[in-house]
Amino acid sequence: MNPVLRLWASAIIALVANGGWSFFANSLVTDDMSVIIRSAIVQGGYSSIITLLFTWVLERTYNRASTKYISFAFVVPLVCFAHHKTLHASIIRKSFNNALDTSASWFDGLCWPSVVFAPLLPLSIQTTLVVSVNLLNQTPNLALTVAPSILFSALYGYMYTLYLYKQHKSNSD
Repeated sequence: MNPVLRLWASAIIALVANGGWSFFANSLVTDDMSVIIRSAIVQGGYSSIITLLFTWVLERTYNRASTKYISFAFVVPLVCFAHHKTLHASIIRKSFNNALDTSASWFDGLCWPSVVFAPLLPLSIQTTLVVSVNLLNQTPNLALTVAPSILFSALYGYMYTLYLYKQHKSNSD
């Protein structure tokens, strides 16, 4: 599917799905149809716009992270840095080193691609914005209104990142 078409299809799906969900969630707590419809329009419209922004930020983040790998070998010095001369730090360091040695033999030096963390930036932006917009709108059932948006944004972010990762791997092979 064409990337632009895929982007707009995602935005339309977000508009209909999240607007419909907001209508349902807020009809559970109020009978004021103007509040219910306004909340549905705000949530649906917001969701379609944020889907466009989310995908744009995700692609930029992915492009920066796609060639990097993360190794957890530096966890031990960071954990023990503040108390590096204490007995506790020595024990923690030995424990972590033992765990790293054991896991290194299991994974045979395999590092995680940093694209695992690519969706976290757009997801944190999306979460902050969806809660803020609905707080400003005084959405009656805030948690139930925004929870699916956040959950499906996370799923979308990781599925889209996986798609980009597979596409990148197939192009580089």
